Amino acid sequence: MEKKTKITEEEHKIKKTPTKLEKTSKSSNFVKKEEKGSADKSDKSSNKTGRYFEAVGRRKTSIARVRFFPNRNKGKEEILINEKALKDYFPIPKQRATVLEPFKALSLKDYYVSVRAMGGGITGQAEAIRLGIARALIILNPIWRSRLKQLGYLKRDPRMVERKHPGLRKARRPQQWRKR
Repeated sequence: MEKKTKITEEEHKIKKTPTKLEKTSKSSNFVKKEEKGSADKSDKSSNKTGRYFEAVGRRKTSIARVRFFPNRNKGKEEILINEKALKDYFPIPKQRATVLEPFKALSLKDYYVSVRAMGGGITGQAEAIRLGIARALIILNPIWRSRLKQLGYLKRDPRMVERKHPGLRKARRPQQWRKR
C-alpha cells in the first residue's frame, strides 16, 4: 500500500510542469529552456509559399483573419474563405462585390487571399473580410491608405445588436398592452 502512495524523486520531476525560463546554477542569468514542439511552431509561422501580410477585420459578431499573399498568383485572382472559393462561400453577388471592393478601388489584378471567417452571418462576414483585406493592403503598401480611407474601407463599423432589457420582449419592444 505504501509503495503506491509514495512518489519517488524521479517521478516528482516528471510530473513537474516545465517552465520556459530556468535559472542556471553558475550565474544568476536566466536562460530560455527549449520545449518540445518549438521547432514545429516555427515551421507553422514560416510560410512555404513566401511572405504574406495578415490583418483582422470585424463586423458585428463576425471576425475574419485575412492573409494576403502578394506574389503567389501571377495574373490570377483567387480568394479562399474557410477553404472554399469565393463564389461557393458567398452565393449572393452583392456579398462577393463587398469582399472585392478594396481590390477594385486600387485596380489590383493579381492576388491570392486566404481568409478564416467565423461568427455572425454571411453579410457581417463579408464586411469583416473587406476590412481585413483593406488593412492587409495598407501593411503591403502604406500609400494606398488615403484612397482606402476616403472610401471608408478602413473604418470598423461599430454598430452592434443592442442587448435585451429586463421587462421587455426585445431590446426596445415592450410587452403588449391591453385595456382589459
